Amino acid sequence: MRPVKALVASQTGRMHAALGDERQAERRPGDADELVADGLGEDLPEWVAYFDAAEHAGARAAFARDLAGFGRRRKRASTHFEDALKLRKPGFDRVRVMDRVGLTAALFDEGEADRGAAAAQQALDDAARVDSTLVASRLNTLLDAARPYRTAAVDEVRTRAKDLAAARLTTIAA
Repeated sequence: MRPVKALVASQTGRMHAALGDERQAERRPGDADELVADGLGEDLPEWVAYFDAAEHAGARAAFARDLAGFGRRRKRASTHFEDALKLRKPGFDRVRVMDRVGLTAALFDEGEADRGAAAAQQALDDAARVDSTLVASRLNTLLDAARPYRTAAVDEVRTRAKDLAAARLTTIAA
């Protein structure tokens, strides 16, 4: 079944990236790229129906970010987050917010403080409208990525993110 193979390849790549295995992290998602490009089919079982090109782009963003953490950066995570946002279908509000927060953190990590601060405003506006412990926990990732910057715009982002996280206390580690 194509969607299951694509899902497994995508998530396996993500796991290899988390372990710092760049070769496997690039190979597995490449397999998923081909399967997603050829189409995943219609009328899929509910447990796999969520997996689509947007979800795969989000997984690619996560492992690009993970590999960058190991000092291995081939493609910018922000590019994959932007792809995921373009591809996301209506009805995935929480995941869209997590993509926006991820995009913001990626921009900060990539040295683009001004773009990150601008993207953060929309991410935080959207996060305020979604009641999600997972989204609240992801704000820690944004705050960590913003840590090196000391500008008025980034300070405002930091304040808003801290206030929003405090309003939605979470015990989940980011």
